[in-house]
Amino acid sequence: MPLPLAPSHRVILLGSDEIALAAFAAVRSLPGVEVVGVYSQPDRPSGRGQEVKSNPVASWARIEGLTLFQPEKLTPEHAQELGRMGIDLGVVMAYGQILKDDFLAATRLGFVNFHGSILPALRGATPVEGALALGLPVTGISLQQVVRRLDAGPLHASAELKIAEGEGRAALRARLGLLAGELAVRALPGIFSGESRPVAQDESKVTYTRRLTREDAALDFDATATELVARINALEGWPGSAFMHAGLVIKVGSASARESDATSSPGTILSADRDGVVVACRQGVLVMTKLQRPTAKMLPTGEFLAGYPLRIGEILSSSPMPGLVGPVPFSRPPKA
Repeated sequence: MPLPLAPSHRVILLGSDEIALAAFAAVRSLPGVEVVGVYSQPDRPSGRGQEVKSNPVASWARIEGLTLFQPEKLTPEHAQELGRMGIDLGVVMAYGQILKDDFLAATRLGFVNFHGSILPALRGATPVEGALALGLPVTGISLQQVVRRLDAGPLHASAELKIAEGEGRAALRARLGLLAGELAVRALPGIFSGESRPVAQDESKVTYTRRLTREDAALDFDATATELVARINALEGWPGSAFMHAGLVIKVGSASARESDATSSPGTILSADRDGVVVACRQGVLVMTKLQRPTAKMLPTGEFLAGYPLRIGEILSSSPMPGLVGPVPFSRPPKA
């Protein structure tokens, strides 16, 4: 006698960033789950040539043969369409659009969201960058029920991840993406069965992150060396980290912090050789080991200095570094 089929759970996925891929693949692998479609951001011009490209989730959906929706903006018509599809659950990770009440009400079990922090800490757009900039030893993934307030929904589950020493944004995002996949396998069956009992977040422990801007790349050598390394790791990629020298933007690709008794003014170059450019900070020294000038490649400091000298005793200019994390939602990037 054939075994009875597992009950079918009709799911819609909403995401646009590579960090969501492991979670979405895990959702598809669950017994009885049918992914009915994927919502993702539209294809957009990208790079120097402004070639129109798909985001990673949209590309994945096409490869997997899934129905793909890419609206510029979610409208009441999209909510009505979703309602007609008979969706049980929406699963969100790094989608990039706000879900309004009519959309949230269009599925039987609502929507759940994988968020890249241990909520209620680091709500908002940049939890990975926020954790690194603060120098936190641990972060993780939270699975929350989606509500209209920003990342304020009750929590179904969470999983912690230790941040490795010197870890940058790309590596941490990759590991968090895999962790989200593991959490999906562990937590979603209980949501489908109704056994999961989400717990309200502790509002007394809430912190918020904000969107990044180009100006966030600027470094302030009046910070501690440890703070600067954390900032450089957090902003790896875009917008990166940089200082001005002779009117040029010099990007910093990697750096470490070192204790020092030096009493030089913050920003003073203490040494510059193949082992690194050592700069005095408010506390300790920053050892920059990869640098890049405009239109050139990122190079180890020995190669960089061969074509662009930085002299001992020079004082590098500093710029304010507005915080990435705060106790209330950001309406705009704060002034330093």
